[in-house]
Amino acid sequence: MRRRFRAGHRPVAVVLGCALALLAASCGGSGGSGSSGDQPKIELTISTFNEFGYDDLYDEYMAEHPNIRIIERHAETVDAHIKNLDTNLASGSGMADIEAMEIGWIYKYLARGDQFVDLRDFGANDLKDRWLDWKVAGATTQDGRIIGYGTDIGPEAICYRRDLFAKAGLPTDRVEVAKLFADWPSYFATGRKFKEKVPGSAWYSSAALTWEAMRNQLIQAYYSNQDRFLGSENRQLKSTWDQVVQGSADGLSARLQEWSDAWNKSFRTEAFATIACPGWLLGVIQDNAGSYGKEKWDVADVFPNGGGNWGGSYLTVPKQSSQQAEAARLAAWLTAPEQQVKVFKKVGSFPSTVDAYDDTQVKSQVNAYFNNAPVGQIFVNRARAVILKQHKGPREGEINQVFSAELAKVDQGKETPLKAWNRALNGAERAANTRSSG
Repeated sequence: MRRRFRAGHRPVAVVLGCALALLAASCGGSGGSGSSGDQPKIELTISTFNEFGYDDLYDEYMAEHPNIRIIERHAETVDAHIKNLDTNLASGSGMADIEAMEIGWIYKYLARGDQFVDLRDFGANDLKDRWLDWKVAGATTQDGRIIGYGTDIGPEAICYRRDLFAKAGLPTDRVEVAKLFADWPSYFATGRKFKEKVPGSAWYSSAALTWEAMRNQLIQAYYSNQDRFLGSENRQLKSTWDQVVQGSADGLSARLQEWSDAWNKSFRTEAFATIACPGWLLGVIQDNAGSYGKEKWDVADVFPNGGGNWGGSYLTVPKQSSQQAEAARLAAWLTAPEQQVKVFKKVGSFPSTVDAYDDTQVKSQVNAYFNNAPVGQIFVNRARAVILKQHKGPREGEINQVFSAELAKVDQGKETPLKAWNRALNGAERAANTRSSG
């Protein structure tokens, strides 16, 4: 996913060091805390993208492990990162000791899990209770191998414009607003009422972003549990498509291209009233709306149909690494609850570890820009509401790009819903049948 992910967001205890010793021979093993003595010098590379907020953590880890030097290879975009990863995976060399994986693309590599270390060999079974169940499931292959440790997540709420809700005669208090959005039919129905009262504003920014939110809740969107492309067999997918394109026909969409200049500028206007809102999007809204949007925007502790997640990553260890045990140890440490809280404080990336939700630095966070919304507790609640048993297949990302692009054409009046649907099915079929290189 190419979101500007973390625009708004993103002494280790001795007992933690010993717990992580499951990843090595003993607490005093290679890379352990204390004097390096005659331990060999080890260089660990980690390949990331966007903003992980790890710089201070690298320094902390190296200070406690004097024999280890960490080098980050940073790609500016997810696409650039994936291109490098695929090239090195295909060639059999050049991968970092730790490779970050974005949630929208890790499924591509789960199908090639034999090229990544099974972290169960380094203690993952003893650590997996750290994370929300669905976060662990997202990096688990069909035969049970765990190839990634979870970093952040993107639990979703609904952000809304208090001033526009007042203009439409809708409640503005976030508790009352939450009652409006029990499910997607309620969300769309409220949007139609809004349009009757405020015809000059749309209900949401684009069909594509609404599709993303709804599609992410389907147990099976594009693939069966056996990685077979479902296509037109999936009636739930078609029903979701129909709801979104009907929203466009009813004028609920502002028809904006997400992440475009026009979309960015729209936050400083009355272009739309609501948006499906993962925690990291709060910063995007604030950056784009500036002083204009302060206290106009709010966030409600609700998401239609329950919980939803949009965003997050994993840390994996490729088998190409010559330092697999040490890389696994570092990946486990970087994604431990203590470190996730530190990253949350620094760049706002929302933790995926359950213990972090009891940390007052997380759950007590209030955002003055969003009318003093208790965003920490809201997104803790939203994270716990996610029950993702969704199966995603190896070409999930490419297929979703096809559907999103065709949906955008409908949203902008450039194509009919039926033609766009058929084109999406044909393009997705081709993507699903494209063999991965490497």
